[in-house]
Amino acid sequence: MTRVVVDVMLKPAILDPQGKAVHGALGRLGLTGVSGVRQGKRFELELDGDVTAERLSEERRLAETLLSNPVIEDYDVKVEP
Repeated sequence: MTRVVVDVMLKPAILDPQGKAVHGALGRLGLTGVSGVRQGKRFELELDGDVTAERLSEERRLAETLLSNPVIEDYDVKVEP
């Protein structure tokens, strides 16, 4: 079994109200030294068998069409051991 991980983050130009709220809470909790927070999503796909180049291409298409909104989000697809 192989795990493919898709990380989805808002593009840098897009405002991130949830990240901003978390950043504000850090200060109220007395945590310092964090200059910014961005919120994202992580999807872990458990695949049967090995991941071929063709299969990885399918997972990238899935990330672009279902798991992310490419207008406002960037995504990264990687295979974990």
